[in-house]
Amino acid sequence: MTAPVFEEVDPVSDCGCPGCVHGRTSPRPQSGRLGGHSAARGVVVVAAAASAALGATPPAAAHATPHPSPRPGTPAADGNPATPQGARAPLHGPAGKPVKPSAPRIPPATRTEIINRAKVWVAAKVPYSMSAYWSDGYRQDCSGYVSMAWGLGTNEWTGSLDQFGVKITKEELQPGDILLFHNPANPEKGSHVVIFGGWTDYTHASYTVYEQTPPNTRRQATPYPYWTNADKYVPYRYKGVTAGTAGAQGEADGKAPVRFPGAEHFGPGANNTYVTQLGRMLIARGAGSFYANGPGPVWGEADRKATQAFQLAQGWKDKDADGLPGPRTWSLLVTGQGKDIKPGAASPARPGSPSARPASHGVPGYPGRNLFRPGAENEYVTQLGKQLVKKGFGRFYDTGPGSSWSEADRRAVQAFQRSQGWRGGAADGYPGPETWRRLFA
Repeated sequence: MTAPVFEEVDPVSDCGCPGCVHGRTSPRPQSGRLGGHSAARGVVVVAAAASAALGATPPAAAHATPHPSPRPGTPAADGNPATPQGARAPLHGPAGKPVKPSAPRIPPATRTEIINRAKVWVAAKVPYSMSAYWSDGYRQDCSGYVSMAWGLGTNEWTGSLDQFGVKITKEELQPGDILLFHNPANPEKGSHVVIFGGWTDYTHASYTVYEQTPPNTRRQATPYPYWTNADKYVPYRYKGVTAGTAGAQGEADGKAPVRFPGAEHFGPGANNTYVTQLGRMLIARGAGSFYANGPGPVWGEADRKATQAFQLAQGWKDKDADGLPGPRTWSLLVTGQGKDIKPGAASPARPGSPSARPASHGVPGYPGRNLFRPGAENEYVTQLGKQLVKKGFGRFYDTGPGSSWSEADRRAVQAFQRSQGWRGGAADGYPGPETWRRLFA
């Protein structure tokens, strides 16, 4: 039996893993020695260790050559050569040593928990590595990422993750499911796995992906089912996914309780952990664009708008969609039921307040700077991108502008700002009211 060591995605020349950093600062290997990606050279040791444990002969490590860093909005290449992935392995403790599995083989998890775990690595920008383990004990490659998000008690690989899930159809996909491509005939070619985060448009041609890929964990809009090998990705649903959390946890463990904590915990003046928990659940259901800095314990207008957007997504009106969570709202969020917030959805203005199509800083249509930040996903990003293309700055887009803010949007805005003669902080790539006014004039 051969140890399951194979390649997933292309390495990049500016990879931040310790092996690559060392390789860029060390002398080139002599002729005849194993060269290329430092992590690829390390696969010999890992493969040998895995093979010894399995009583098998380790396969030879693949040679790798530097590749340019993938631009935002483009796939992580999966051709030759590629970055190896680690084999099945136990979790690793603080000392970097394997520890005995303590969790059930298929521990229960809600969709909210799966997505929230995935977001932790995105926020931390965990470097890609097939041999390193993050502080939570999971290997820093694509299958280790899914193992972490699903809460498995071991580090799996793309050849074993299917044992923890059931095949589903495209129409059945929900946040927390995965898209898996494993090539059993030649596992070193293209095998990869990503987490499905929700559809980005009504045509279901694009979705939000959470994936571990060089140089680090990322979240972005991706064409269905993936950039490459489109006919080989299979949707899977985790066998342990549950409608709600087991038991009634409270503030002590930081998890959302099953029962509604009470209306007194929400609204102007509220400051408690339930407000944070509400925000996190709302973000997992598509309300990320309402939060400029992420959810916190202090109730704010972002919490009200995000809650109202979720309520409106359920088809509720008037008092049932007032932006304040009640037992029904809380139950749907905790159990992962109900409809997600559609991309670009905006909370309607309160009676007597300005129109939902804002005129921030006196500039008609300008929605405010906070809607154009990493992680933002809303209709204004799409509107901005289309106008930039119309004005002749479309060269920065590989696949066309979309609702998710990306580096392509920032570079296009910066180019437009510089065309106005602006420099320094005035040309930072983030649209302010004057950028917006000139762009849409």
